[in-house]
Amino acid sequence: MSLLDIKQIHGGYGGMNILNGVDLTADRDEIVVIIGPNGAGKSTLLKAAFGMLKINDGTMTFDGEDITHLRPDQLVGKGISYVPQERNVFPSMTVLENLEMGAYLRKDDYSRQMEWIFELFPRLAERRKQQAGLMSGGERQMVAMGRALMLEPKLLLLDEPTAGLSPLFIDQTFEQVKAINKTGVGILMVEQNARQALHIADRGYVLTTGRNRITDTGANLLANEEVSEVFLGG
Repeated sequence: MSLLDIKQIHGGYGGMNILNGVDLTADRDEIVVIIGPNGAGKSTLLKAAFGMLKINDGTMTFDGEDITHLRPDQLVGKGISYVPQERNVFPSMTVLENLEMGAYLRKDDYSRQMEWIFELFPRLAERRKQQAGLMSGGERQMVAMGRALMLEPKLLLLDEPTAGLSPLFIDQTFEQVKAINKTGVGILMVEQNARQALHIADRGYVLTTGRNRITDTGANLLANEEVSEVFLGG
């Protein structure tokens, strides 16, 4: 049984479906990457998995439980954390305050998790008293990911985590994603740097027009001539 199991999901906004029968699975030991052209429904699929849009048909289960119509706050309690592409930090708060906001549901001592996040992102430890809004794009992404990890999720949803970052921060972000996954946190990621993402992916999904186009291992998708030519720029 997969940790997250999405079957024939149809959903969207304002009565219009953007997802038209998508299937997807993700396990705790996996990095799963979603790629495809603009408008394919990639980010919409992540939002569906986090209860942020209406599901008109199909089912979603998480850890064996039906979550098809649960709200985001309910899904956080089940063990799903989500990092949006934009507006993903509290800019007027310090790094430390942002991380503490991520632990708002916790009633126990979360100091050990905080220290692990500082080990994973040493720059955040150095700048824990700095306002998040004054940091670079790559540093803000670290803050957002760190805050999402404060609840010790089973599954982390990442929407375009390297968008707009410098090559150095892009490489660092992928290394951090791998490190997070090695601790037993499943990763479901939409990523515009598709070639690099597939290099670390256990499995990848290619979406077009809200439907599954190709599903395979990351390595096989990289070797697929159609995927390389159409979706990876040759």
